Amino acid sequence: MLLRQIQFFVSIIDENSFTEAAEKNYVSQSAVSQAINALEADLGVKLIERKNRSFKITAAGEYFYRKCKSLLSDIDHIRNETIRLGSDKENSLHIGYINLYSGPELSEAIAEFSGVYPDVDISVKSGTHEELYNGLVSGSIDLALNDQRRAFSDDYVNLELKNAECIIEMSERSELSSCKRLEISDLTKMSCIIVSSKNQRKTEAEYYRNILGFTSDFLYAESQEEARLMVTGNRGFLPIEAVGRLPELSGSIKRIPLYRKKRRVTRKYCLFWQNEKTGYYIEEFARILQSRLEQVDA
Repeated sequence: MLLRQIQFFVSIIDENSFTEAAEKNYVSQSAVSQAINALEADLGVKLIERKNRSFKITAAGEYFYRKCKSLLSDIDHIRNETIRLGSDKENSLHIGYINLYSGPELSEAIAEFSGVYPDVDISVKSGTHEELYNGLVSGSIDLALNDQRRAFSDDYVNLELKNAECIIEMSERSELSSCKRLEISDLTKMSCIIVSSKNQRKTEAEYYRNILGFTSDFLYAESQEEARLMVTGNRGFLPIEAVGRLPELSGSIKRIPLYRKKRRVTRKYCLFWQNEKTGYYIEEFARILQSRLEQVDA
């Protein structure tokens, strides 16, 4: 069974014609017919039942067609990816991650990936959900570790990682710091600290208010480090998610699980990238990072 025979067979079914399949593959119709005869002889089954100028695909042929269609698609992908990997200008990977993530898994994954693929240039940037989304759309980011706020799109690979549990960080001087758990309704009198760039503050505040349900006033920090200094000063509370291993805190900050109507609040985190940009480096890095995050729960 030869690849060329498979290509001819798939073309016949796609075009519903021996003649058009021959034209598509730049060969004579007799060459296509001979190839199909040889293919059927090799398999020992009929793939196509011919009758005068028409034909009908058999059950075996239908199965063979579906599998071969997928096989040819895989071969095209392998060919294109091999060519891409051989081009020096493609040896780069642009990674984005949401600014609420602070675990070590990302840096561990980058170190592991770089050890295997030292010739790949890696750039990393953090941002809000919308900044990462816009980066994926524009192509400035190849893949992003982000929370899910939109319905999944068929234009993107949406690799689900985990439902991260929401946690509140607050000063030990707060009157709520001794609580074993907190309801969102318990926090109405405290300011909510949001990590966001200046131009994304309105968007982030709307999300925290309308989707997550925080009704308190909002304060803003440019980074988690700045936000935790504000928490230490008892200026407000900081919502975070346990995406990976959380960093150690000083004794002046307490972490308390967050609930809504007695149910634990969680947010779904995924790796996103454009379907059309799917390639070996992206898939390999995604596999490594996913493995690192899975080890946290093991």
